Amino acid sequence: MSALTTQAQALVDFGKQTNEPSWFTQKRTQALEKAQELEMPRFEKIKYKRWPIEVTKPVQVIQNKLPEAKAAEITINNNVVVEFGQTTAKLELDPELKAQGVIVCDWQTALKEHPEFIEEYFMEAIKDDENRLNMQHAANVTSGLLIYVPKNVVVEEPLTSYFIQDATTKQDFVHHVLLIADVNSEVSYLENLQTCGEQKTTASVIVEVFAKAGSHVKFASVDRLGKNTTAYLNRRGHLEQDAKIDWSMGMMNDGNIVGDFDSDLIGDGSHAETKVVAISTGKQVQGIDTRVTNYGKHSIGHILQHGVILSRSSLVFNGIGHIIHGAKGADAQQESRVLMLSTKARGDANPILLIDDNAVTAGHAASVGRVDQDQLYYLMSRGLSKEIAERLVIRGFLGPVLTAIPSRKVQTELSDMIERKLIDGQDEK
Repeated sequence: MSALTTQAQALVDFGKQTNEPSWFTQKRTQALEKAQELEMPRFEKIKYKRWPIEVTKPVQVIQNKLPEAKAAEITINNNVVVEFGQTTAKLELDPELKAQGVIVCDWQTALKEHPEFIEEYFMEAIKDDENRLNMQHAANVTSGLLIYVPKNVVVEEPLTSYFIQDATTKQDFVHHVLLIADVNSEVSYLENLQTCGEQKTTASVIVEVFAKAGSHVKFASVDRLGKNTTAYLNRRGHLEQDAKIDWSMGMMNDGNIVGDFDSDLIGDGSHAETKVVAISTGKQVQGIDTRVTNYGKHSIGHILQHGVILSRSSLVFNGIGHIIHGAKGADAQQESRVLMLSTKARGDANPILLIDDNAVTAGHAASVGRVDQDQLYYLMSRGLSKEIAERLVIRGFLGPVLTAIPSRKVQTELSDMIERKLIDGQDEK
């Protein structure tokens, strides 16, 4: 039996064991076949083709039990989802939100109780950008989340999720999130990606955010996948008229990562603010490709990325602003900056502007440099150790991104994570 046949049979078996609808199993097998025909995605200066980033293991049903120590770290009790591998360990949603029609449920529940959302939206935000990794994901997704906020509903309290990869097994982590904000709705969502275990694994995580007319979505993530996890993180926004998405992403992973973050400004007056902070340590490579495409008139797409590199690690920032012909009055701005704390580190910041129309505004800034030694010496002359002085300089460098994040809670969470990541990175020197 060929590897492809084995994978296809595993998809059918998985569907039967989980009682998923036959149409979705069919969608899986079609995606698997299509994946064989497609090329790998190409990202400027991100050399990842030799990584074990493809999802190739046959899927299987696994009952994952969240370790008590890991569960004890999560103190949020309301409007929270905790998933460990394929298993939902906790899901709490305010009854008032339920009464207003807000839906928050895991992937298997969504397929059974809310299939209309999966049929309409699954892989729709990225269908025009198909590649092998996306199709492998569509075929092998085994966990995820559906969030739906009805028309005119404002979710005051943030929704928080903890998606914990079970790396005590060798199974790939293939996870999908659908967030649909209906007309004139508002929601804040904080996503935590973590790893438990040390097995060498592959992670494929796709998030699709659909912001309907006049809606506002605040999406924040703190990504902390383990050093033995090779990951493809794909987050896409589809924005209709006057919709807004605030993206705030902290790339605090320890393994090799490709981050593919795109916002399609379809509607007139739509607005996407994308803020990324990243820290690379050890020998890891992080490649982050952030794109905003302006289709709508007077649409606004801004990208702000700051990253720090320690030890022998690498970090690549690609910032792409693309204004499509017909997008009169559109605005595309970007800033990517990389700070290197080691002579053995490698960093790139690549600004790309593609302008297909007149009567628009666009601009970019990019820099790659080392720590200002004068700043370090000044702080050390005040009695601070070199390690603390470095961390203060780095905090100052990342400050403009952190202060621009609209959520105070996310600012605090990211700030604490940055401090831990920097201490660990300095210990590796």
